[in-house]
Amino acid sequence: MKKILLGTVGLVALSLSAPASAADLAARPYAKAPPMIAAVYDWSGFYIGVNGGGAWSHKCWDFSGQATARLATNVAEGCHDATGGTVGGQIGYRWQAASWVFGLEAQGNWADLTGSNVSLVFPTITNKTKVEAFGLFTGQVGYAFSNALLYVKGGAAVVSDKYSYGLTGGAVNGTASETRWGGVVGVGFEYGFAPNWSVGIEYDHAFMGGRDITFNQITPVASPVDRIGQDLDIVTARINYRWGGPVVAKY
Repeated sequence: MKKILLGTVGLVALSLSAPASAADLAARPYAKAPPMIAAVYDWSGFYIGVNGGGAWSHKCWDFSGQATARLATNVAEGCHDATGGTVGGQIGYRWQAASWVFGLEAQGNWADLTGSNVSLVFPTITNKTKVEAFGLFTGQVGYAFSNALLYVKGGAAVVSDKYSYGLTGGAVNGTASETRWGGVVGVGFEYGFAPNWSVGIEYDHAFMGGRDITFNQITPVASPVDRIGQDLDIVTARINYRWGGPVVAKY
């Protein structure tokens, strides 16, 4: 009986001391949550895409005489804008260093830009222009805000032109064509809406200068010459597909 009594007293003592012992335990240390990982859009890699929009080419014609008898001073025949639509494609490569993006791009477009004006020298004659295609070969420098990219570009431009003239409302009397090289500058904005896809809008201005154009005249036999100056403005919407490391993780 004495042993049972002593055991009972011991159990009661242990039960009374347990809450105090638990209260004396140190609080559990706070575990800090792991840092969030931010996804950073990377513009590096090759890309290919399509574009479409509108363009206008400002043309000024100055009559220079005939191929065999040039005038001492050109005489202005007037100017017109050849306007219309364009569609094409581009291929390029970009590499990113911090937030700066550098790139090279080649673009080729079909175009249907047409315009005309009545000659100031020959009031019965209408001069006509058609731009059938153009190409741009440019370098780019841009600044990226994650998946938004602002950039400027510059380089070389090439344009395929056709010219004609004839009696206003009548048949064509002379034709000519050329491939002309010049310079181009531009600015654009591009937005990455998926890991490898981006859309954008771009404006380019091409400085094509002036060239002497000799016409193949149907009648009479003489070949007239005009010095034709040209600038080209282009506005296009673009969509690109890029491959090569679209997104990287950054703490």
